Amino acid sequence: MATFLYRVGRLAFRRRWYVVLVWAAVLAAVGLGAMKAPGASDEGFSMPGIESQKAFDLMEERFPGATADGATARVVFVAPDGQKVTAAEHKKAVEEAVTELGDGSQVASVVDPFQAKAVSEDGATAYTTVTYKVGSNDLTDASKTHLERALDQARDTGLTVEAGGSAMDDGGGAGGAAEAIGVAIAAVVLLITFGSLAAAGLPLLTAVLGVGVSMATILALSDALGLSTTTGTLAMMLGLAVGIDYALFVVSRYREERAKGRTPQEAAGMAVGTAGSAVVFAGLTVVIALAGLSVVGIPMLTKMGLAAAGAVVVAVLIALTLVPAFLGLWPNAVLSRRARRSGRVKESADDNGGTRWARFVLRRPLPVLLLGVVGLGALAVPATQLQLGMPGDEAKSTSTTERRAYDALAEAFGPGFNGPLTVVVDAKGDSDAKGAVTTITDEIGGTEGIVSVSPARFNEAGDTAVFSVVPSTAPTDEKTKDLVTLVRDERPGIEAETGATFEVTGTTAMNIDISQKVQDALIPYLVLVVGLAVVLLLVVFRSLLVPLKAALGFLLSVLAALGAVVVVFQQGHAAELLGVEQTGPIMSLMPIFLVGIVFGLAMDYEVFLVSRMREAYVHGERPGQAIVSGFRHSARVVVAAALIMIAVFAGFIAESDSMIKMIGFGLASAVLFDAFVVRMAIVPAVLALLGDRAWWLPKWLDRILPRVDVEGEALGRGPDTDPATAEPVVARV
Repeated sequence: MATFLYRVGRLAFRRRWYVVLVWAAVLAAVGLGAMKAPGASDEGFSMPGIESQKAFDLMEERFPGATADGATARVVFVAPDGQKVTAAEHKKAVEEAVTELGDGSQVASVVDPFQAKAVSEDGATAYTTVTYKVGSNDLTDASKTHLERALDQARDTGLTVEAGGSAMDDGGGAGGAAEAIGVAIAAVVLLITFGSLAAAGLPLLTAVLGVGVSMATILALSDALGLSTTTGTLAMMLGLAVGIDYALFVVSRYREERAKGRTPQEAAGMAVGTAGSAVVFAGLTVVIALAGLSVVGIPMLTKMGLAAAGAVVVAVLIALTLVPAFLGLWPNAVLSRRARRSGRVKESADDNGGTRWARFVLRRPLPVLLLGVVGLGALAVPATQLQLGMPGDEAKSTSTTERRAYDALAEAFGPGFNGPLTVVVDAKGDSDAKGAVTTITDEIGGTEGIVSVSPARFNEAGDTAVFSVVPSTAPTDEKTKDLVTLVRDERPGIEAETGATFEVTGTTAMNIDISQKVQDALIPYLVLVVGLAVVLLLVVFRSLLVPLKAALGFLLSVLAALGAVVVVFQQGHAAELLGVEQTGPIMSLMPIFLVGIVFGLAMDYEVFLVSRMREAYVHGERPGQAIVSGFRHSARVVVAAALIMIAVFAGFIAESDSMIKMIGFGLASAVLFDAFVVRMAIVPAVLALLGDRAWWLPKWLDRILPRVDVEGEALGRGPDTDPATAEPVVARV
């Protein structure tokens, strides 16, 4: 591996203009494809294998043309204090607004609140639901503008008018500001680390180019592969983070090799052969973790994972080819200012912060280990109280019309009104379908915790009915989850009595089912991802204990990060500091996101840090000294890489969307805990306690495992490529 990548690095350095032109051509080709590709269609959210999805599919089949997956806008009209919307003046204004709302070209239907009895008991609030023929992603700007204009006209009459629903989604997601913040902080960290504008700018430039290639490819293939507009969010976030980190490691190793007296071309080859080998295996762990998201069984999550894995692959390829090509264009620009001025590059054998910290840990390995484990364990305790759900409009800022509409409906009609359940009755083959539906309606309506049941609506064939059930509790309340479970538990008796079957669906039930499916998939996913990564690390480090220690350390950091998310977003501690206005359940996909993404990134630091220790160990250093050597060469770079990763993720905390804010906080916390507590403290402490046993591998296993030479042992056999030079070497720039 190291020898092959060494040749790749030398070739890219020597044929630098060809490499640059090839990547420019790739970027132009995918960019052109993205410009010509039709917009991503909104295929809706699907979750095979859960009851609410089966009920939804049955509705699609038995009620053709009902646009069950079309966008909706629920518009709420509230009369001024002490007045009623049923008053003649206000009623006229509402009816005019309803008429205007129904005039849109993409509108399928709009309901008059006075005819549908959608008025609160006190007469102060009314609502109407606008249903569109297309999904929210396919709404045109003209339709959205028409909706906003109708709302503004209604507000001009003196009514308070707010709107929620999928039609109000602005298609947001992570964008602009978040990336700008992350890149700006990354630039400062790189500048401090390298002391050179060129060395700091090169990782940023190549990372941005990589993200450009990845995002353009996703856009170009969005229609063919059915990718939604949100698929690229994770790819952009990870592509930027790992792109900077991978280039950072190669550039850092290049500077180190130049300091050993090697020519620029030789240094580029050595950098790609050594650091590049670590980049390849670190990238593989990330790809494994992301591709493994497919085992959860959520199509959207599978597409997001594969798209992000593709972005990581692009980042790896750029680090191995384009980075050494750019080094060939500016071989001395990435060196420190002192080296460029003096014309000499000198390898320093002096201690640095990394070696001083490593020796501190070596003197006190047990206290450091216990402190790290106990600290992360304490942070992980709140994770035992984790409640999963899908935060909706109630989690948005009160400055948004969606949140105000949610609050107005909850106040006027009760907290459960924002999350009604939909019951689909299949009476096909039943001789008395209407009687069966009536019985089921009465039985469910009599269940404790249900406020009201709407009249059943039959399809044309008269064999399927749909009705809504309003719970007494809010959509994200645990009591609502218990209510759904109770209704489903009562089903066998009701079905035996009527001969008809029914299923519970709706947004609230869908979220409950998704949470359960994610929980059920978490353990198999962990086993698959951690198992594959342990095998990969076994090959890389040729050690039995190092991969196991890496996996256990990851579990500690991810549980601590999950605990931190619970403390802030569920329990509300320090929530105001992050702009979290409403606490509630944690997004259902959050544990999977944390496990998948953070595991890959955690293994990055494991590979980069421990591979340098392994390199020193195989070249004859004692275990303790190998730890010090690994920290001398890698600690500063790993710290810089972690700070960059944290900056990129933390930038998303500033987003208004609560789910993106939660993901950014969770990922930033996990990287912080894993890089600075697990990899920089627990790992050297464990290795110090294990000594030579840390690198032990049974002979039979040693014979079976392939040799990949990540530490570049083969490269040290050349006349001028001895990586274990004892004396400082001076070279001319």
